[in-house]
Amino acid sequence: MFGLGSALVTMVGTNVGAGQVARARRVALVGGALAFAVTETIGVVAAAFPGVWMGLFTRDPAVAAAGSAYLRVVGPSYGFFGLGLALYFASQGAGRVLWPLVAGFMRLMLAAVGGWIAIHWLDGGPTALAVVIALAFALFGVTLVSAVTGGAWRHR
Repeated sequence: MFGLGSALVTMVGTNVGAGQVARARRVALVGGALAFAVTETIGVVAAAFPGVWMGLFTRDPAVAAAGSAYLRVVGPSYGFFGLGLALYFASQGAGRVLWPLVAGFMRLMLAAVGGWIAIHWLDGGPTALAVVIALAFALFGVTLVSAVTGGAWRHR
């Protein structure tokens, strides 16, 4: 996604600089949709076949089981992380980074605080933590789509 993000910074920045903010927004949303499609595909495949992915890194059955459980829950939300990351880069090109920073902070706080609550207060264990991480990815992507489409790139 960093390669796509670098291109988005350039394309969005060029269009914003030329006064074509609507076109820059379209570029960002198309790039975000592409990022979503690629990362969602990877996540769904990893969720469907977690043993294949985990087998690349470990032969320890306990580690493979924990990693597979994580991928089954979080993998289907990877598209939102890719979307958010692409729009984060695009927002840099637009010179509007407040919402990407807010979205990143919200993702971090939900994962950290929500994860702590899920494990320590609710006794949810690793699966509950994975659910919180998946929700944090979704929050990140949805927040940035809302910001970009909702006028966060208005220029004076």
